[in-house]
Amino acid sequence: MGKYRGGRRTGQGVEAMVMGCTSERHDQHDVYAAQCPCRGVLDLLANKWSALAIGAMEDGPQRFGALLRRLQGVSPKVLTGTLRRLEEKGFVDRTVYPAVPPHVEYALTALGHSVAEPLGQLRNWVENHLDEIQALDPA
Repeated sequence: MGKYRGGRRTGQGVEAMVMGCTSERHDQHDVYAAQCPCRGVLDLLANKWSALAIGAMEDGPQRFGALLRRLQGVSPKVLTGTLRRLEEKGFVDRTVYPAVPPHVEYALTALGHSVAEPLGQLRNWVENHLDEIQALDPA
């Protein structure tokens, strides 16, 4: 269990306790809690380049150059950092094939495929509602 970080006081005592997770392994994760490690994962997945990179790999492994061309507007430095973070968290596998020059492919892991569907729904929602959203923009 985690360490007690405080709670909100109400007329009937402490309503909610926010636990700081030291092991990061329990079934009480709360993305709304400031100390929950969920926040880092949410930050990574909510990043536009992460969401787009995961979508670009849904149909199979991709080389870096193909991802760079598909994700128009991303710099090589930002894409490299994004892919590294996705790999560190277990969403992407990086495979280096012995060749000159080196042949590197990026592919979604099972965990990456499991998040690809909800991220795809979000991308589709944005595309389907963009005209409505832009119509509300006074600029």
